[in-house]
Amino acid sequence: MHSFQIMVPGASAADSVEIKSPFDGAVVGTVERIDDRGAEQALVNADALFKDRSRWLPVHERVAVLEKTAELMQAQFDELVNLALSEGGKPFADSQVEVARAIDGVKNCIECVRSEHGTKIPMGINPASMNRLAMTSHEPIGLVMAVSAFNHPLNLIVHQVGPAVASGCPVIVKPASDTALSCFKFVELLREAGLPEEYAQAVVVSSNDIATDMVTDSRIAFFSFIGSGNVGWMLKSKLAPGTRCALEHGGAAPAIVAEDADLDAMLPLLAKGGFYHAGQVCVSVQRIFAHHSIAEEIATRLGEMANALKVGDPADPATEVGPIIRHKETDRVAEWVDEAVAAGAQLIAGGAKISDAFYQPTVLLNPPATVSLSKHEIFGPVISVNSYEDMDQAIALANDVPYSFQAAVMTQDIDKAMYAYRRLNAAAVMVNDHTAFRVD
Repeated sequence: MHSFQIMVPGASAADSVEIKSPFDGAVVGTVERIDDRGAEQALVNADALFKDRSRWLPVHERVAVLEKTAELMQAQFDELVNLALSEGGKPFADSQVEVARAIDGVKNCIECVRSEHGTKIPMGINPASMNRLAMTSHEPIGLVMAVSAFNHPLNLIVHQVGPAVASGCPVIVKPASDTALSCFKFVELLREAGLPEEYAQAVVVSSNDIATDMVTDSRIAFFSFIGSGNVGWMLKSKLAPGTRCALEHGGAAPAIVAEDADLDAMLPLLAKGGFYHAGQVCVSVQRIFAHHSIAEEIATRLGEMANALKVGDPADPATEVGPIIRHKETDRVAEWVDEAVAAGAQLIAGGAKISDAFYQPTVLLNPPATVSLSKHEIFGPVISVNSYEDMDQAIALANDVPYSFQAAVMTQDIDKAMYAYRRLNAAAVMVNDHTAFRVD
């Protein structure tokens, strides 16, 4: 069991919180929490550091810290896998991938520091700019407040904390309280690699009001958020004037399968993208729009794949689908599936709770557009297949949600692929790959 003390120099712990396995409820670690006084101390520490430019870390020292951190992570690879697995429930093989990605993410931060630079601004192009030279350079923006989600307890933290360290910004990071161990471990490794303590402070707070006060404090220069849209937009609306932010919310990622798609190659990708981490991925394959000539075949074959998946202990290397991290969400997933079936969806596979922690990998055919799982992110192991008549209808259906930052189209016709690419309302469109693919 891992136990972490508070990581706020000069503060005292208010209490501690137990971190429990979503698989069996066993206590896998403890983390000390701070109260409002500890939160203020964290802000004072980071603000004082940033205001004292003599304490700013030069680029070569930041690079050295990140290089050493990557080395330490590689040396403790198995421990990081087991830590993330124990609190997050992601199956063993997938947790190995997460840790490998996290290490690569730290290395990416180094590459950004080495390659990104200012630019020369053209002068002398009009009489007013004659005999002048202008250029830009990068410098730290200021204190970063990062609030993270629970579904990838190590990799999401690296995405938020790594760039702050690379940029020379002091960062306060608040992980989800039910998956805080990996975050505290990562900050511990940064400090072991030579990062001064005030540069990265991991905090778990004793109330949501304290977290809101920290995020909206005028000393925060940049707010990084990963989590639900409702919370993210609410916090953004309360930011102090001048605070910049980046919000990452979920989506109901659509995948269009054309009649000429290579199903033998595509279906395993769709199954992986939908059932990976029990569907607890913000770009999980949730809604498939298949040409009417193949929709039933796709649903049937995906159902067979769902039934063949091994569901169980994430520590078992053979497990393919682990638990739902927050058990109340298991009931919500069940309610949404039951609602869709009652409204006329055909249940192809699954459709039932296994326990408080597990829900069967589920495939539905033609759920109505009005039900919850057709409109909102389900964040569970559920794939719906809807039939369409022509590509324009498929695109209209795929775009008929308030958010969809990744989408996919599967076809062997380059013209169809490009047609869909130009019309899908998504920030990234995958061609012949699932929606959960991404590069850090």
